[in-house]
Amino acid sequence: MKMRFPISKVILYTTFLSTMSVAAQTDKINRDYRPRTYDVQVRQFEIYPDSTNDIIFLGNSITARAQWNELLRLPQARNRGISGDTTFGILERLDEVTKGRPSQIFLLIGINDISRNFPDDEIIRNYETIITRIQKESPKTRLVVQTILPVNSSFGEYERHYNKDEHIVKVNTGIKRLAKKYELTLIDLHPLFLDSSGSLNAKYTDEGLHLNEKGYLYWAEILHPYLH
Repeated sequence: MKMRFPISKVILYTTFLSTMSVAAQTDKINRDYRPRTYDVQVRQFEIYPDSTNDIIFLGNSITARAQWNELLRLPQARNRGISGDTTFGILERLDEVTKGRPSQIFLLIGINDISRNFPDDEIIRNYETIITRIQKESPKTRLVVQTILPVNSSFGEYERHYNKDEHIVKVNTGIKRLAKKYELTLIDLHPLFLDSSGSLNAKYTDEGLHLNEKGYLYWAEILHPYLH
Protein backbone atom coordinates (compact mmCIF):
# COMPACT_ATOMS: atom_id res chain seq x y z
CA MET A 1 0.00 0.00 0.00
CA LYS A 2 1.33 3.41 -0.93
CA MET A 3 1.45 6.00 1.80
CA ARG A 4 -0.33 9.24 0.94
CA PHE A 5 0.47 12.51 2.71
CA PRO A 6 -1.72 15.61 2.75
CA ILE A 7 -0.61 18.13 0.16
CA SER A 8 -0.11 20.76 2.89
CA LYS A 9 2.42 18.54 4.68
CA VAL A 10 4.23 17.78 1.44
CA ILE A 11 4.49 21.52 0.70
CA LEU A 12 5.73 22.27 4.21
CA TYR A 13 8.33 19.50 4.04
CA THR A 14 9.51 20.60 0.58
CA THR A 15 9.76 24.19 1.78
CA PHE A 16 11.78 23.05 4.80
CA LEU A 17 14.24 21.14 2.63
CA SER A 18 14.55 24.08 0.27
CA THR A 19 15.21 26.47 3.15
CA MET A 20 17.85 24.19 4.62
CA SER A 21 19.53 23.86 1.24
CA VAL A 22 19.59 27.61 0.69
CA ALA A 23 20.92 28.18 4.21
CA ALA A 24 23.71 25.68 3.64
CA GLN A 25 24.62 27.29 0.35
CA THR A 26 24.53 30.77 1.85
CA ASP A 27 26.77 29.62 4.68
CA LYS A 28 29.29 28.35 2.16
CA ILE A 29 29.42 31.46 0.02
CA ASN A 30 28.85 34.29 2.51
CA ARG A 31 31.77 36.43 1.39
CA ASP A 32 30.24 39.47 3.11
CA TYR A 33 30.70 37.93 6.54
CA ARG A 34 32.67 40.13 8.95
CA PRO A 35 33.38 39.40 12.62
CA ARG A 36 31.16 41.16 15.14
CA THR A 37 33.97 43.45 16.33
CA TYR A 38 35.30 44.14 12.83
CA ASP A 39 33.97 47.69 12.34
CA VAL A 40 34.94 49.03 15.75
CA GLN A 41 38.43 47.53 15.52
CA VAL A 42 39.04 49.01 12.09
CA ARG A 43 37.92 52.41 13.37
CA GLN A 44 40.34 52.05 16.29
CA PHE A 45 43.18 51.15 13.94
CA GLU A 46 42.40 54.24 11.87
CA ILE A 47 42.92 56.64 14.80
CA TYR A 48 46.30 55.22 15.81
CA PRO A 49 49.35 57.18 14.59
CA ASP A 50 51.31 55.66 11.70
CA SER A 51 55.04 55.52 11.15
CA THR A 52 57.21 54.25 8.35
CA ASN A 53 59.09 52.35 11.06
CA ASP A 54 56.02 50.30 11.97
CA ILE A 55 56.15 46.52 11.71
CA ILE A 56 52.59 45.33 11.10
CA PHE A 57 51.28 41.89 12.05
CA LEU A 58 48.22 41.42 9.86
CA GLY A 59 45.75 38.56 10.16
CA ASN A 60 43.01 36.92 12.19
CA SER A 61 42.72 35.77 15.82
CA ILE A 62 45.99 33.82 15.68
CA THR A 63 47.70 37.15 15.09
CA ALA A 64 45.33 39.18 17.27
CA ARG A 65 45.98 37.17 20.43
CA ALA A 66 49.64 38.17 20.72
CA GLN A 67 51.05 41.34 22.21
CA TRP A 68 53.71 41.58 19.51
CA ASN A 69 55.63 44.51 20.95
CA GLU A 70 56.07 42.62 24.22
CA LEU A 71 56.51 39.17 22.72
CA LEU A 72 59.24 40.36 20.36
CA ARG A 73 60.51 43.21 22.58
CA LEU A 74 59.90 45.41 19.58
CA PRO A 75 58.37 48.85 20.32
CA GLN A 76 57.47 49.46 16.66
CA ALA A 77 55.42 46.24 16.36
CA ARG A 78 51.74 46.87 15.61
CA ASN A 79 48.96 44.31 15.93
CA ARG A 80 46.44 44.44 13.10
CA GLY A 81 44.78 41.10 13.73
CA ILE A 82 41.02 40.74 13.96
CA SER A 83 39.50 37.56 15.35
CA GLY A 84 37.48 35.73 12.71
CA ASP A 85 38.82 37.74 9.80
CA THR A 86 39.15 36.38 6.26
CA THR A 87 40.97 37.40 3.09
CA PHE A 88 37.85 39.38 2.13
CA GLY A 89 38.03 41.28 5.41
CA ILE A 90 41.74 41.99 4.92
CA LEU A 91 41.06 43.38 1.46
CA GLU A 92 38.32 45.63 2.82
CA ARG A 93 40.56 47.17 5.49
CA LEU A 94 43.92 46.99 3.75
CA ASP A 95 44.11 50.72 2.99
CA GLU A 96 44.29 51.42 6.73
CA VAL A 97 47.49 49.37 6.78
CA THR A 98 49.14 50.60 3.61
CA LYS A 99 48.46 54.31 4.08
CA GLY A 100 51.10 54.43 6.82
CA ARG A 101 53.75 52.96 4.50
CA PRO A 102 55.04 50.57 7.21
CA SER A 103 58.53 49.13 7.16
CA GLN A 104 57.32 45.51 7.21
CA ILE A 105 54.08 43.54 7.08
CA PHE A 106 53.88 39.99 8.36
CA LEU A 107 50.78 38.37 6.85
CA LEU A 108 49.01 35.25 8.14
CA ILE A 109 45.46 34.71 6.86
CA GLY A 110 43.26 32.01 5.38
CA ILE A 111 42.13 29.49 7.99
CA ASN A 112 38.77 31.20 8.50
CA ASP A 113 38.22 31.30 4.73
CA ILE A 114 38.77 27.54 4.73
CA SER A 115 36.44 27.04 7.71
CA ARG A 116 33.70 28.93 5.84
CA ASN A 117 34.19 26.72 2.78
CA PHE A 118 35.45 29.41 0.42
CA PRO A 119 36.98 27.70 -2.63
CA ASP A 120 40.73 27.20 -2.35
CA ASP A 121 41.40 28.92 -5.67
CA GLU A 122 39.38 31.94 -4.57
CA ILE A 123 41.36 32.23 -1.34
CA ILE A 124 44.59 32.14 -3.32
CA ARG A 125 43.28 34.79 -5.73
CA ASN A 126 42.39 37.03 -2.79
CA TYR A 127 45.82 36.44 -1.34
CA GLU A 128 47.40 37.54 -4.61
CA THR A 129 45.25 40.67 -4.64
CA ILE A 130 46.44 41.49 -1.12
CA ILE A 131 50.04 41.13 -2.29
CA THR A 132 49.65 43.27 -5.40
CA ARG A 133 47.79 45.99 -3.51
CA ILE A 134 50.48 46.20 -0.83
CA GLN A 135 53.16 46.41 -3.49
CA LYS A 136 51.26 49.14 -5.31
CA GLU A 137 50.03 51.15 -2.32
CA SER A 138 53.18 50.86 -0.18
CA PRO A 139 56.01 49.86 -2.52
CA LYS A 140 58.81 50.28 0.05
CA THR A 141 57.14 47.94 2.54
CA ARG A 142 58.80 44.56 2.95
CA LEU A 143 56.00 41.98 2.87
CA VAL A 144 56.61 38.67 4.63
CA VAL A 145 54.04 35.95 3.92
CA GLN A 146 53.47 32.99 6.21
CA THR A 147 51.83 29.68 5.50
CA ILE A 148 48.66 28.73 7.36
CA LEU A 149 49.21 26.81 10.58
CA PRO A 150 47.94 23.24 10.93
CA VAL A 151 45.01 22.37 13.20
CA ASN A 152 44.45 19.48 15.58
CA SER A 153 41.06 17.78 15.34
CA SER A 154 41.52 15.77 18.55
CA PHE A 155 40.17 18.82 20.40
CA GLY A 156 36.44 19.57 20.25
CA GLU A 157 36.07 23.33 20.35
CA TYR A 158 36.46 24.42 16.71
CA GLU A 159 34.82 21.66 14.66
CA ARG A 160 34.29 23.99 11.72
CA HIS A 161 38.05 24.40 11.32
CA TYR A 162 38.96 20.75 11.78
CA ASN A 163 39.45 18.05 9.13
CA LYS A 164 40.26 20.58 6.42
CA ASP A 165 43.89 19.53 6.11
CA GLU A 166 43.79 19.04 2.35
CA HIS A 167 42.50 22.60 1.90
CA ILE A 168 45.21 24.00 4.16
CA VAL A 169 47.83 22.19 2.09
CA LYS A 170 46.40 23.47 -1.20
CA VAL A 171 46.17 27.08 -0.04
CA ASN A 172 49.67 26.89 1.42
CA THR A 173 50.95 25.58 -1.90
CA GLY A 174 49.37 28.63 -3.52
CA ILE A 175 50.98 30.97 -0.97
CA LYS A 176 54.40 29.46 -1.69
CA ARG A 177 53.85 29.87 -5.43
CA LEU A 178 52.85 33.52 -4.96
CA ALA A 179 55.87 34.19 -2.74
CA LYS A 180 58.11 32.91 -5.52
CA LYS A 181 56.21 34.79 -8.25
CA TYR A 182 56.43 38.14 -6.44
CA GLU A 183 59.88 37.50 -4.90
CA LEU A 184 58.59 37.78 -1.34
CA THR A 185 60.07 36.50 1.88
CA LEU A 186 58.24 33.31 2.87
CA ILE A 187 58.09 31.81 6.35
CA ASP A 188 56.76 28.27 6.00
CA LEU A 189 55.20 27.95 9.45
CA HIS A 190 53.04 24.91 8.70
CA PRO A 191 55.64 22.12 8.90
CA LEU A 192 57.31 23.72 11.92
CA PHE A 193 54.18 23.26 14.06
CA LEU A 194 53.33 19.70 13.02
CA ASP A 195 53.48 16.64 15.26
CA SER A 196 54.34 13.14 14.05
CA SER A 197 50.73 12.50 12.96
CA GLY A 198 50.54 15.62 10.78
CA SER A 199 48.45 17.74 13.18
CA LEU A 200 49.13 20.93 15.11
CA ASN A 201 51.43 19.86 17.92
CA ALA A 202 49.37 19.67 21.11
CA LYS A 203 52.10 21.30 23.17
CA TYR A 204 51.53 24.53 21.20
CA THR A 205 47.74 24.70 21.58
CA ASP A 206 44.98 24.25 24.14
CA GLU A 207 42.08 23.72 21.71
CA GLY A 208 43.48 22.66 18.36
CA LEU A 209 43.32 25.98 16.49
CA HIS A 210 44.91 28.87 18.38
CA LEU A 211 48.37 28.92 19.89
CA ASN A 212 49.08 28.90 23.59
CA GLU A 213 51.98 30.70 25.27
CA LYS A 214 54.48 28.03 24.20
CA GLY A 215 53.27 28.34 20.63
CA TYR A 216 53.76 32.10 20.61
CA LEU A 217 57.23 31.85 22.12
CA TYR A 218 58.16 29.34 19.42
CA TRP A 219 56.67 31.57 16.70
CA ALA A 220 58.64 34.52 18.06
CA GLU A 221 61.87 32.50 17.77
CA ILE A 222 61.03 31.74 14.15
CA LEU A 223 60.29 35.40 13.36
CA HIS A 224 63.36 37.01 14.91
CA PRO A 225 65.73 36.49 11.94
CA TYR A 226 63.22 38.19 9.63
CA LEU A 227 62.78 41.39 11.65
CA HIS A 228 64.63 44.57 10.83
